[in-house]
Order: sequence, then C-alpha cells, then structure tokens
Amino acid sequence: MRGILASSIGVTCAAALALPLAPPAAASVSSAASVSSVSSVSSAGTPAPVADVATRTVGTAGARAGARAEVPGSTQSLPLRPLTRDRASGAVLGLTPRTVRTFSLLGVVWDDPSVDLHGRVQVRTRAASTGDWTDWQDVETHYTQHGADPDSSEAASGKARGATAPLWVGESDGVEVRVLPEPDAGEPEDVDPVGTGSDEGASGGEGAGEVSTLPAGMRLDLVDPGEAEPGESAEGAEGAEGAEPAEGAEVPRTGVMTAAAKAASAANSALVPLGATQIPSLTAEETREELVALRGTGLTEQQQAKPYIGPRPSIVTRRGWGADESLREKSFVYTSKVKAAFVHHTASGNSYSCSQAPSLIRGFYRYHTKSLGWRDIGYNFLVDKCGRIYEGRAGGVAKPVKGAHTMGFNSNTTGIAVIGSYGSKKPSSKAVKAVARLTAWKLGLHGMNPKKKTSLTSGGGNLYAKGKKVKMKVISGHRDGFNTSCPGGKLFKKLGSVRSKAAGYQGR
Repeated sequence: MRGILASSIGVTCAAALALPLAPPAAASVSSAASVSSVSSVSSAGTPAPVADVATRTVGTAGARAGARAEVPGSTQSLPLRPLTRDRASGAVLGLTPRTVRTFSLLGVVWDDPSVDLHGRVQVRTRAASTGDWTDWQDVETHYTQHGADPDSSEAASGKARGATAPLWVGESDGVEVRVLPEPDAGEPEDVDPVGTGSDEGASGGEGAGEVSTLPAGMRLDLVDPGEAEPGESAEGAEGAEGAEPAEGAEVPRTGVMTAAAKAASAANSALVPLGATQIPSLTAEETREELVALRGTGLTEQQQAKPYIGPRPSIVTRRGWGADESLREKSFVYTSKVKAAFVHHTASGNSYSCSQAPSLIRGFYRYHTKSLGWRDIGYNFLVDKCGRIYEGRAGGVAKPVKGAHTMGFNSNTTGIAVIGSYGSKKPSSKAVKAVARLTAWKLGLHGMNPKKKTSLTSGGGNLYAKGKKVKMKVISGHRDGFNTSCPGGKLFKKLGSVRSKAAGYQGR
C-alpha cells in the first residue's frame, strides 16, 4: 500500500508560437565562471565570528560592463559536526549557535542523492534586524523524490546531491542545527564531543564517529538570494486576480543582458519582446485566435471554431524575478509534448510576503543548482500565495521543457510548485485559481483535457518501476507519482477543484 509521508500580442506573432509543439534544437549560451572560497568555521558553542565560507558566482568582464561588478547572491556551506551536549534530545549531528554572513534560505545537503535521510532536522535562526532567535523549526527531509529521473543525463552528471527541502527563514545572521536519528536507530558509538573531531571527519570521513543511519557528507547550506538590480518598475505585474503589485515589491532586473540571459529570454520571444519581465495575459478569444493561427490546418473546422484552451495568464519571466542565468546549464532540454501537470508545494514554509516571492525563487534556483547540482531550477512554474505565476526552468513557458520535479515522471509533463507548505495550512484561493488558469492554458496547448486521465511511462521511482506504463490524472499531485506527502494534504484536496476550474476555462 502506497504510504503517504505526510498588450496582449497580435496574431501576427502567433505563427512563431508553433515552436512549443515541436522541441527546438538545444540552444547554447555562454556561462560565467564560478569562484569558490572556503575557510575555517568556528566550532565553539558560542557565536563565532562571521564565517567566510561561501560559493560565490561572478560574471565575466563583458557581462559586467555597465552593470553590477558582482552577481548578487551566495551560498555558505558548513559541515555538520557530531554533538553530545544535546544528547537528551537525541541529536547526533549539527551546529552549535554561531554567527554567519547574512542569509535567507537554508537546507541540509549530503553526498548521495539516492540516499534518504532517516531522521529529523531542526534549525533555529537569528533575525538580522532584531537579533532575536526563533524557536526550533522542522525542515522537510523527504526531498529526494524531486530531481531528475534515474539514468537521465541530468542525474548521471555526477553533480547531483541529496538534500532536505529548502526552508525560508528571512534575513538572518545566526544559525543552530540539530539532526535527530529515527527513534529506533539507537545511539551511535564513539561520537566525538563538539570540537574534538575535524570538519572533514564530521562530514562523513574516517574518525568522525559516523552514524550509519545518516547520510555521509552532511552539511548546512545557507543561501543569500541576492538583491534584484535597480531598474524600471514591473509593467503589468498584477497577480491572477488582477491586483496591483504589493507595496515594496521587488523591482525587476534590468541592465546589460549576458548571452545566457538573452538565450533564456529568446525562448519566450514569440510571446514578448526580448528582455521582457512579464508575459501579458490574453483574453479567451485572443488565446483561441492565437492557437488557430498556430496550428492552422492541423485543426478541424469545429476545433478552429472552439479550440479547448484556457486564456493565457500573465507570467513573470525569469528576467522578471531576477534569474542569474550563469548558474544553470547553458542548453535547454525538451520532451515531445505536455500530457500532464504535477502540482507541488515547495515545503519552504509560509512566512513570506508576496513581495518577497522573487527572492524565494532566486533562493530555490541557487539551492537547486549550486547545492543540489541540478541543471536549473527543478519546477517549470511557481505560484505564490497572491496568485502570481512565475516562469521556472528556462527554455520557454509555452514549450515542453523537461523539468526535475517528479522523479520518474519528468518526461512529457510540467511541474507547478505553489510556494509554501500545505500539509496543515490551506492554500489561498488565489493560488488555487492561478494553478487552474495555468494548467488550462498550458495543457490546452497540447490538447489535454484537465478532467481526464493520460498514460505516462515511468522513468523509475519508488512507486513504479522504470518502463511501466501508468494511467495518471492529467492534473495530478506529486504524491500520485512518488511516495511523498507533497503537495501537502491541504493542497492535494484542492486538485479536484483545480481540474474543474481548468476544464471550465478551456470551455469544456
């Protein structure tokens, strides 16, 4: 038994939109160099000086001309050490309280992406603005079900790592971590007291008193998503309900575009001009006219009279949320079509404002690429709690871009993540509506009925063996394809409503 782990554009542009229905050749872009610097981290029980442990990405001289001298954002990596002072709680590995460079998102990472973390990860952080420490917070540990399909080129790159879900904590400058093994795991032998073992040993090497129930090479990654570059205000950046941008919302990135940014933007050029920060919504009639022009004689007279596709929603582009295109792999990967949509939650917590959503997405993007070793952000789309839709993995929002969101079922599907945690909290009505609008349009491009089922072939996972053909709902939850609690029970219960609304938007 499966376990649950608990503006518009004119029709003159429409012909160019034919590209989404046939995968184009992979585009190549130039990538900026990465510079890593690592130095020692204090292991004392009292807060240490600011640790200079980081992975920073900088652009080439040409890319920086006339723009910022340094691409914003960084990742601090701190090896987890054996703990004894918190033996009463059962903690085995962790970090004692310490001062670090400012960060806003965190996650625990380990060497082998095929290994699950059988335990509990808890963190508390210190707010940079007030100096106050939070209570202990749980980090979602069951995140290995995301990622590329087994045996895919992305999974076989040798860069992938296992990890918890990322947790958004807001701007912080202090952190403490503890990892607790499962209750029946027993107490490990020869655990070194804090500060007596080396950092290398504590992260899984010899002499670390390694715990067999925990993955090797465990570390804490602290992500600073960086600031959006100053520039002109977002044009038409309304949410799914047509609301104006929230006060204090981030200004989109502008300035000099690198070759990588131009390539990512060009993937949407049939929809918007190069460098646009927003893909505008279309009315139902405009969307149908566009589709008819797109498919031409490929539609019957009846289909031309009433094609089943929902109105195109407005979508914030990667440029709109401030993607640093040098972080991802430079080529795009496509599948043949989009037969289904998998709905996720990011499991990153709900303590964010909608104006912070671009920062969260930049954090997820950096975490997925620099910490987990994926080629790009895993999701094809993201939706915030105010109903705004964001472009995820690069390659074009209307194209069948292959993501890394549902292990085993990344081919011929699209992954949509609602930002937040929805195991016990209900998703907002705006977010649910946005998912329905997005799926009505995206699935409609490929002639899929949101209320029906489709046949998918598993790429391998813990529910279905590789090569097995599976009947799946056209709009499914992540847990339908993998043994996971994602997208959270409260969001999963809303998928029936999403299917009905999406079908209605399509005119079915």
